[in-house]
Amino acid sequence: MRSDAVERMLRSAYSAVLYLLLPITIYHLVWRGFRQRGYFQRWSERYGYYPGAAPEGRSTIWLHAVSVGEVSAAAPLVDALLDRRPQVPLVITTITPTGSERVRALWGDRVRHVYLPYDLPGAMRRFLAQFRPACALLMETELWPNLLFACHDAGIPVSIVNARLSERSLRGYQVLAPLIRRALRTVRRVCAQGHADAKRYLRLGARAEATVETGNLKYDVAELGGLDGFVAAFRAQAGARPVWIAASTHPDEETAVLAAHRALRLAYPDALMLWAPRHPERFKAAYEQARSFGFRTHSRAYHPWPAQDDAVFVVDTLGELGRFYACADAAFVGGSLQPIGGHNLLEPAAVGVPILSGPHLHNFTDIARQLSTAGAMKIVDGPEMLGERLVELLGADDMRVQMGEAGRALVVDGRGALERTWQAIVDSLPD
Repeated sequence: MRSDAVERMLRSAYSAVLYLLLPITIYHLVWRGFRQRGYFQRWSERYGYYPGAAPEGRSTIWLHAVSVGEVSAAAPLVDALLDRRPQVPLVITTITPTGSERVRALWGDRVRHVYLPYDLPGAMRRFLAQFRPACALLMETELWPNLLFACHDAGIPVSIVNARLSERSLRGYQVLAPLIRRALRTVRRVCAQGHADAKRYLRLGARAEATVETGNLKYDVAELGGLDGFVAAFRAQAGARPVWIAASTHPDEETAVLAAHRALRLAYPDALMLWAPRHPERFKAAYEQARSFGFRTHSRAYHPWPAQDDAVFVVDTLGELGRFYACADAAFVGGSLQPIGGHNLLEPAAVGVPILSGPHLHNFTDIARQLSTAGAMKIVDGPEMLGERLVELLGADDMRVQMGEAGRALVVDGRGALERTWQAIVDSLPD
């Protein structure tokens, strides 16, 4: 059978399955909506129907970032696009409402935000017809076959930027390996975070001549302005006492971090835990669970700062995590005590905070290795060890300073991914 016939057959089979599953998408939106109200809004966009006029001409730049983490990682590139291509409309798509909120908080009406539709052929064609992008920039691991094929059919060059691919994700894609391989071969450029990511993309089907190692854009995130004032205001209210932060935690880690805080307060009775759950729908549950442990608890949405007798302060706002990292003496980064794969370890490193993490870091293998080698991060083997490591770390001032300085230096040395990425994609960008 000819290659193009095989491709058509695979695409048809994949799309047929998606159309059969279409009713489930309604259930998914309703189910998520009960946990996060934003999922009840703008349903038409999920299926490729968008209000408002399309940009004139065909000079739009389109960037896709799944949610908050990817939007934050894309920030240096988006800022560069706005600065270097100010006359070109920029459309940013996400999948989650929190990603949408982050886009609006960072760039307001300087960009247009819409939701990316489900990977249905008709929905993708409607999206492309509406916005007529001159190029597509997909963040990290967005390998949707119909999206890639629709761009190829429309003559739209696609670049995967800040591309990462864990061994687990690579194995997951094997189910659709023949289709993914053909879709990946349509991609103009894969800008990989590191050597291991590049090799995995090649194994999945990316073209060798299209694959380059550009580094991780997260190293190039701009330094936070007004940080010293923020930390001073925090300490004026919270007091001079041990403070740690449990960030980007998942539901199965919630009991573990509260138990660790209880253990810490046996050694330091006035210790304060800042708590930033990964998903906004967990903010209220985290607050209630902390209170159920007997901790005096307040949250950022209702009290600007923790009081001096608070034991837990829930950071239930978006876009402030980096500033609260800087207020802490130590940081635990979640998604790592259970096999989620970890979350952004560079954010606490950038503000000089020593890092603790669980062992499940397959989404950040290279960064975790570099931070551990530099002495900026310590791995705890399991939930029961977190409290012990916190007591040890908060009792060792010199160790914390050394770890924090090592992390900050690693971030500074790692910058440069933005310029390497720009050089890799610039010839596909409209003038």
